[in-house]
Amino acid sequence: MNKTSVPSSDSINRQWHLVDAENQTLGRLATEVAALLRGKNKPYFTPHLDTGDFVVVVNAEKIRVTGNKGQQKLYRRHSGRPGGMKTETFQALQDRLPERIVEKAIKGMLPHNALGRQLFRKLKVYKGSSHPHEAQQPQTLQIDSVPSEQ
Repeated sequence: MNKTSVPSSDSINRQWHLVDAENQTLGRLATEVAALLRGKNKPYFTPHLDTGDFVVVVNAEKIRVTGNKGQQKLYRRHSGRPGGMKTETFQALQDRLPERIVEKAIKGMLPHNALGRQLFRKLKVYKGSSHPHEAQQPQTLQIDSVPSEQ
């Protein structure tokens, strides 16, 4: 009989990755980062455990979207009060808080439970090219933004 091995918490090796969002497509970047946060690139990936790595995303203000999404894509938030719905276009939110666009795209691709909240805490998104995580020596990760022609 085969036994399923579950990695212990001290055997999980967490690394730091640095992703440059400049000229990257939002959805393609988000799927790659979400997979890193979950640990899907590791041989001991376990769906119900946090086996993923830390990810630092820089240059969030230089992310791009395809088509007319810059003017048509809407971001909504609600204060919880009657009439408290606020709506903002992609372009307006990118001018005001570009980190939120990347965070929201990645958070939507994580599990919607306590594990997803724990994974989301390992994501660090910054507006410019500088970040305070140099001491962790993050490895630069290159993500291909253009799909291969077939």
